[in-house]
Amino acid sequence: MSGSMLDDGDDIPPILRGAPASVDFRKLRKRIVRETREAIETYGMARRGDRWLVCMSGGKDSYTLLAVLIELQWRALLPVDLLACNLDQGQPGFPATVLPDFLAGLGVPHRIEYQDTYSIVVDKVPARKTYCALCSRLRRGHLYRIAREEGCAAVVLGHHRDDIIETFLLNLFHGGKLATMPPKLKNDEGDLYVLRPLAHVAEADCARFARDMGFPIIPCDLCGSQDGLQRQQIKRMVDEWERNAPGRRRILFRALTQAKPSHLLDPTLFDFRNL
Repeated sequence: MSGSMLDDGDDIPPILRGAPASVDFRKLRKRIVRETREAIETYGMARRGDRWLVCMSGGKDSYTLLAVLIELQWRALLPVDLLACNLDQGQPGFPATVLPDFLAGLGVPHRIEYQDTYSIVVDKVPARKTYCALCSRLRRGHLYRIAREEGCAAVVLGHHRDDIIETFLLNLFHGGKLATMPPKLKNDEGDLYVLRPLAHVAEADCARFARDMGFPIIPCDLCGSQDGLQRQQIKRMVDEWERNAPGRRRILFRALTQAKPSHLLDPTLFDFRNL
């Protein structure tokens, strides 16, 4: 990617028109584009001619994801078709017109699907238990179905670097395993990819980008309103590490890219017996 690739003020897709002209924002935008392109290339995400279902929750991460993918496509650096998709899960008070109005106003191809998973989750999950696991499972099933109906090869999610780090620590401390969200995987049926192009992008950069762009953020009031989530506890712990020793997130993420099976204890990954 050339240093001047983002320097032509008028040569931008509609979703980025009105972006701040400050040097700081331009640097932020270039960094997010560079890191997203790096992840797409590193993990072999893009196949020419594929169609991607870009999942839009209305949060800061999904807006950032859509904007950077559209920019890469606009600049002929991402040879796939994009279809934005919002799954309205029937949460009380959900502003159902925000995303369709936003996407239609920019001419972004999109599909809005209504499925009342909220009632199912509230009915099935016991009091004081978190909704995330069941909510996510129901949502993923509908997204897979929509992807198939729309002829998409991949379901594309807005998880960023911090999500990946936190999931690793959740699995480490609560699941007893070394695993995290992979940037690319196939679903159990083997007919769809699940992609995370923001895998190298920091959450703070997504938040700043979405705020500076003035995207109409929709908060998640289903799980976000619950106290004591394990993920929230992990996030607070990592935040404290970062305050006490800046750079911890970067080092944790780098560790995930440099696994050494011979220096772990899993005999299915390394043949200790015949060493």
